[in-house]
Amino acid sequence: MSETTTPVTVLGLGLMGRALARAFLTAGHPTTIWNRTPSAAEELVAGGARHVDTVADAVRAAPVIVVCLTDYQAVYTVLEQADLTGTLVVNLTSGDSAQARAAARWTEQRGGRYLDGAIMAVPPTIGTADAVLLHSGAQADFDTAAPVLAALGTVTYLGADHSLAALYDGAGLAMMWSVLNAWLQGTAMLRTAGVDARTFAPFAAQIATGVATWLPGYAQQIDNGAYPAEVAALSTDAASMTHLVEECEALGVNAELPRLLKAMAERAIAAGHGAEQYPVLITEFAKP
Repeated sequence: MSETTTPVTVLGLGLMGRALARAFLTAGHPTTIWNRTPSAAEELVAGGARHVDTVADAVRAAPVIVVCLTDYQAVYTVLEQADLTGTLVVNLTSGDSAQARAAARWTEQRGGRYLDGAIMAVPPTIGTADAVLLHSGAQADFDTAAPVLAALGTVTYLGADHSLAALYDGAGLAMMWSVLNAWLQGTAMLRTAGVDARTFAPFAAQIATGVATWLPGYAQQIDNGAYPAEVAALSTDAASMTHLVEECEALGVNAELPRLLKAMAERAIAAGHGAEQYPVLITEFAKP
């Protein structure tokens, strides 16, 4: 089949599931849909989708089955209603790495093939290059699905380990929340002086962009397991953390986040890493 005519089935029609189905339809893929609540399919049916009443019919309708449900248990509950023999399941349900591996085994035991995926996007961006989708599983399975999945956005293959998409998703969320929390911390501090969030935002973006340029060099240090203090020693950073904690406390601003960072730095210094550069804190983040 050509790239524009490959049939695809979408199981789950929440906000994201509906966005996925719309993108497949827009790209010209014959799209079959199923949802536990049929009323969620009405708009998509009007746009050309084929709605079926059973999961078994939905799975039989296409060689590629895209699943987007509330959790992995829901995935099992839904898919066990169908014969998965010869079917390629692309699971875009949010979960963790252990769940991804278990779902791959579960699917393969039932004769299907499995790709795990993570959607690094919000529903309105699906179908555009701004939507980033990560996939992990067998290369051959990704190659089969990629022409269909390309309708959803920028598709990236991470490797054969089914857990990688979930791990990247988690790492991305850690980055997102850390950046946002740091901005909120700074915003809370500046508001005590009458500076509003809108005024601080451009400066904060400049800082975040500048810090991002450090990552390749810091990554090399982590991968080499050597952390020469080319810019500053961790002990110097820890002193600045102390000042930040004291400033927050004096301003009456929550200091939990800077205290946590200071505590981690102090543990690394106590372990003998005070003269090394900041990435040596990976030794703390890597602990259970």
